[in-house]
Amino acid sequence: MSLRDRVTFPRFAAFTTGLTLSLVMLGVYTAATGSGLACSAQWPLCDNGLLPQTIPSFIEWFHRLVAMVTGGFILGTALWSWRRDGTEGRLTATLAVVLLPLQISIGAVTVTLNGLLPSGYSAPTQGAHLTVALTIFSLLVWTTLSVRSETGSPLGRVRRALAVAFGAVIVSAFASRVFAPIPYGPAAQAAFYGAGLVAVAALLAATRWLAASSVPHLRLVTATALATLFIGMLLGRDLVFYTQTVRLVNAGTFLLSGTVIAVGAVLARRARTDDDPAGSVAG
Repeated sequence: MSLRDRVTFPRFAAFTTGLTLSLVMLGVYTAATGSGLACSAQWPLCDNGLLPQTIPSFIEWFHRLVAMVTGGFILGTALWSWRRDGTEGRLTATLAVVLLPLQISIGAVTVTLNGLLPSGYSAPTQGAHLTVALTIFSLLVWTTLSVRSETGSPLGRVRRALAVAFGAVIVSAFASRVFAPIPYGPAAQAAFYGAGLVAVAALLAATRWLAASSVPHLRLVTATALATLFIGMLLGRDLVFYTQTVRLVNAGTFLLSGTVIAVGAVLARRARTDDDPAGSVAG
């Protein structure tokens, strides 16, 4: 099998999605180490040149390099979606590209206008940066799901996706600052968001596959889990002072997300449908 046959659009889209997840984790790590300002508030240059001069500068420089490569893959995904037969994934891939300039602009603002403007480097800016990143990631996940060829019963896939989401939420919760079994340092923050994004991807997959099942109303479950998970991820970026009250609210978001996902998995397992014999047997 030639390389051309191996590199299919679904695989390319999936790789782009995975690369975007890695970029978000790297961005969180960069911000948590304080490396975002290590290049003397320059953008896109670093240390008055193209190459970094210190370890913190290298972290910021490497983040920008990965961001540039990832942006190229996102653009490539959108272009490929328009060149291939069929319209599946075309809209979401295009929207991801449309949001790229906004995300790049917010990232540049957080570095170059730190402290120079009231909104240069603040909680709203961090929140906007994370929100746009999560939106781009979600659009790419949906693009990948739209062009994949699925086999097996929809409810079987939904149950597996919800199991992955449940496990990822648990990992994300224990990596967060709610329980803090380990210090909420740069590596823990990156792991927290990495697990959170895996949960988001799994919930989006369950949402899509539920539409093809006999229990599409369970999409309310996945939507609720996504909303509460998103709130928990925002609170992890220090958008507000992390008081004991905020900690309790944050813990509540993880508890609610996990509970809703578990309930959804039980309901999907118990569903007895004519179009999903596996689900009937499992129930």
